[in-house]
Amino acid sequence: MKADRDKVVPLIKTARGQLDGILKMIDEDRYCIDISNQVLAVISILGKANKEIIRAHLAGCVKDSLTGGTPEEVALPGMDTKVRIDCI
Repeated sequence: MKADRDKVVPLIKTARGQLDGILKMIDEDRYCIDISNQVLAVISILGKANKEIIRAHLAGCVKDSLTGGTPEEVALPGMDTKVRIDCI
């Protein structure tokens, strides 16, 4: 994995802790909306971790494997969309 581990690991550990908390809330039969809010918080944190992982993948793995195009804007094979590598 090329992503910054110092960014990703704490996010994943926080999400794991929140998931444990959610399981406890479910066992305690807590209010549904409170549980839902915690689920949304986990989704947000996992989204941040995923964004860093994908950013690193595009900036490293994909950029290294692409041929042709300019370094600023390249088309991914099989996709109609171009990705701006320099913005990542």
